[in-house]
Amino acid sequence: MIRAYLSLGSNLGDRRWNLSEAIRRLACQELIVRRVSSVYETEPQDLADQPWFLNLVVEIDTTLDAHRLLEHIQAVEAALGRRRLTEKGPRTLDIDILLYGEAVFQLPGLTLPHPRMAARRFVLEPLAELASELRHPTLGRTIGELLKLLRGQQVRSLGPLE
Repeated sequence: MIRAYLSLGSNLGDRRWNLSEAIRRLACQELIVRRVSSVYETEPQDLADQPWFLNLVVEIDTTLDAHRLLEHIQAVEAALGRRRLTEKGPRTLDIDILLYGEAVFQLPGLTLPHPRMAARRFVLEPLAELASELRHPTLGRTIGELLKLLRGQQVRSLGPLE
């Protein structure tokens, strides 16, 4: 089993339901959801003129290799109405693989660890809640240290998903 961390976000429709249903659909024989962070309401980062997001991080154990995990994630996104119409635009669901064990690689369509995670408060806040002492495989700093270095970006904790 590989321990991995996924970032989930939604800013269209019933955002809480989208996140909850995504977690339910992610779980399968090859993927066990271990822990779920609190929900955070976050301002859009790359395309400001869109609704605010609800974000969280899920800690999983999986026997899926990284590419099969990505395929599984994309199938869940599609099942919940994800359409890729505008780059960085509004979406019912967005799921990113942040960390996949200690894996470090870059292939078409998948870079691990996630290349922009250290610059995104909406990722680091919920990830630090679950694993603040976890060390980033290429930056050498803990998630908690990376979060302390980050400036700006409004994030508000809304508590548990339930």
